Amino acid sequence: MAWRDSRRSRQRLLLFMSAIVLGIAALVAINSFGDNLARSIDEQARELLGADLTLSWNRTPTKRTQQLLKTIGQNRAYEVSFPSLVSIPRTGGVRLAQVKGLEGGFPYYGEWEVEPRSAVASFRRADQRLALVDDALLVQLGAQVGDSVRLGNVSFLIAGRVEKTPGQAAIAATVAPTVFVPNQYLSKTGLLQRGSRVNYKYYYQFAPGTDVARTIRPIERRLERAGINVDTVADRKKQTGRAFGDLTKYLSLVAFVALLLGCVGVASAVQLYVKEKVASVAILRTLGASGRQAMLIYLLQTAIMGLIGATLGAVLGSVVQLALPQVFGRFLPIAVQTTLSAPAVLSGIGTGVLIAVLFALLPLLSIRKVSPLRTLRSAYEADTAGRDPLRWLAYGLILAFIVGFAYWQTRNLMLAGWFTAGLALAFGVLTAVALGLIWLVRRLFPASWSYVWRQSLANLYRPNNQTVILVTAIGLGAFLIATLYLTQGLLLSRVELSGSGQQPNMVLFDIQNEQIAGVRKAVQTQKLPILQEVPVVTMRLTGINGRSSAADTARTGESRTMDQPQTARTDTTAPPPWAFTREYRVTYRDSLISSEKAAAGNGPYQANGNVYISVEKDFLSRLRAKIGDTLDFNVQGLPIQTIIGGTREVDWNRVQTNFLVVFPAGVLEQAPQFRVLMTRVPDNQTSARLQRVLVSQFPNVSAIDLGLILKTLDEILGQISFVIRFMALFSILTGLLVLGSSVVLSKYQRLRESVLLRTLGASRAQILQITALEYGLLGLLAALSGILLSVASTWSLARFVFEVPYRANPVPLLVVMAVVTALTVLIGVFNSREVLSRSPLEVLRGEG
Repeated sequence: MAWRDSRRSRQRLLLFMSAIVLGIAALVAINSFGDNLARSIDEQARELLGADLTLSWNRTPTKRTQQLLKTIGQNRAYEVSFPSLVSIPRTGGVRLAQVKGLEGGFPYYGEWEVEPRSAVASFRRADQRLALVDDALLVQLGAQVGDSVRLGNVSFLIAGRVEKTPGQAAIAATVAPTVFVPNQYLSKTGLLQRGSRVNYKYYYQFAPGTDVARTIRPIERRLERAGINVDTVADRKKQTGRAFGDLTKYLSLVAFVALLLGCVGVASAVQLYVKEKVASVAILRTLGASGRQAMLIYLLQTAIMGLIGATLGAVLGSVVQLALPQVFGRFLPIAVQTTLSAPAVLSGIGTGVLIAVLFALLPLLSIRKVSPLRTLRSAYEADTAGRDPLRWLAYGLILAFIVGFAYWQTRNLMLAGWFTAGLALAFGVLTAVALGLIWLVRRLFPASWSYVWRQSLANLYRPNNQTVILVTAIGLGAFLIATLYLTQGLLLSRVELSGSGQQPNMVLFDIQNEQIAGVRKAVQTQKLPILQEVPVVTMRLTGINGRSSAADTARTGESRTMDQPQTARTDTTAPPPWAFTREYRVTYRDSLISSEKAAAGNGPYQANGNVYISVEKDFLSRLRAKIGDTLDFNVQGLPIQTIIGGTREVDWNRVQTNFLVVFPAGVLEQAPQFRVLMTRVPDNQTSARLQRVLVSQFPNVSAIDLGLILKTLDEILGQISFVIRFMALFSILTGLLVLGSSVVLSKYQRLRESVLLRTLGASRAQILQITALEYGLLGLLAALSGILLSVASTWSLARFVFEVPYRANPVPLLVVMAVVTALTVLIGVFNSREVLSRSPLEVLRGEG
């Protein structure tokens, strides 16, 4: 019966089921890409690291540990890295870069993409002062292969352009471009001085089949005590997979929004379809069919059409995923090989069918109540009105499905709940706006307006109106696009706020004590202000209240051997292990600065021979410590015991020399230290001149140019925005498809209205104006609702998350509103063209 009844309506069934095609396509594309990415990470895991094992540290290990490091593995490569200003003498360009001195055969796995390819072999011979430079740095400084790059006191010939390094994404090279040089020449540059922030790393290659984790397990504790970080292929694979797995899960939720949007269209279209089938249902009831059988006939139709729509979407998604490696390419550290993912396709089809049936179930439930008497009477609401407990069951199933899907993607019930609540809020607000419009127009109908305006406004609340569905679908699409734009602007404004007004926008660091006078003079020669000058001392934390990580480990092992309960000492009171492995950079002063605010206690100060320090509030809680506790520090071999005297709230958004720990004056003045100087440059030309002076006179001093950071951040956010816009596009297209299908499905009702208007004397031009005004009002209201919702949500982010002033730029929002409104009018008028071309007599004959 479902098959026979569908003969006259298959085109319309296919049309409203096409609303889920784009949602399924987005879902299948993202999940297929995620599966292919996970497989590629697994296959290319060694290329992520470039070796089987890496050991890294930032302080000089003992001689015994150094000897141990040289006995591990079959082959090894050594790397020394640090940030430094580099310059191109030919162009005069200066840029902060990451300098890496290499020794050995790195990378052991993966291809080091350098142009020309012969440059790698020449570089590894290390018989000349050659450099391999990231492509991004060469572009920024206007340099090319054959130029020289200056590092401190030494110039290196640029032998090759590095296009890709194993394990490094293209976007990372833009943020922190690298200059590779032979390690043996680093000592001659004069950049490695006391206090310099230097990192060391060994890359190891083992014999094939070696269990690396098992091999290094006996020495892991010793390496940890020496402050050496261990990174294996398995660790890197897990980290990378988790990071990009989170990305694909987030984008899957964005695709899911497009799918839900389509399903709202399905529910609306099925409702219109059911109203057209009431007479057929009444005849079936007269012939003896039960209400349940009648409902199942049309539920089966929608399920089959849902299967067709989901299958088409899965095919389209499998094609779209071929383009995703290009979309995400700059963010990926590996090459993704795309193949058909059966789990993604099958889950996409299953999701499409299930969600189409769930949303179609709501309007189909009313079929059960259609009376056989409908063959004799025309009142539809009379036999379908009233409460139906199964409707609440349908609502519950839809809600449970959304929560379940979100949980399936995030594996976090709280996040799934927040996602569902946010989605429900957005749908609820847009639906309330649409219902409010219907109520206002019906209540405050402008009887004195022109005939065209009265008819177009009346269409907003007449039977078979599309107000709710179109405002919801198009408004949600506009909400996604506007929120994307506003959030990007919010992130940029947060950083721009740091560089506004008279705040510093250039930071000079790694200044040795004997250099500070010369650096001051260089800054003042350029007529620049010295806004801040701060000493920085490097130290290690060795104990919290007399307890260290090593001591706790020993006590834990002892308690286990004595069969004592392991819960005798809870983790909440133990010092966290990471507190003793990191390096602390602190300063000393007796007062707070503008970016700080006292939270509790006092400090920093000295009293009765004790040193009272001030600790950043959140950091203190992470240390599992409190005011009055003691912290033991090792300052370049000299132990110092301190007492936590107070806490501070620090505005990390400000470009200031902010610190986790601040000592009082009179304690660290004689300790080895370096200085940080902050100034403000008015333009890029002045910044370049100052950096050139620093490179020539003080090569070890580095500079951070906030203007360059803002430009780089803008590029990164632009890339991220493109990725999210790509996914939001599916929501916009789905909304427009829902608009088109809703207009087509209501065309038959509009045809009758048009005939009546034409019979009463309305011209084609008037009917066209009525149609354009109706869809113009719907598009304008939908776009305005979505934009206002996005403004409210972005204000909440600015107020409660980023804690920055919020000023929305209205121009792009007005453009979004105009484009969405225009598209709505064009599609509405285009799909209603048949209404304008049909003659009244033809329709009246068909009605007869």
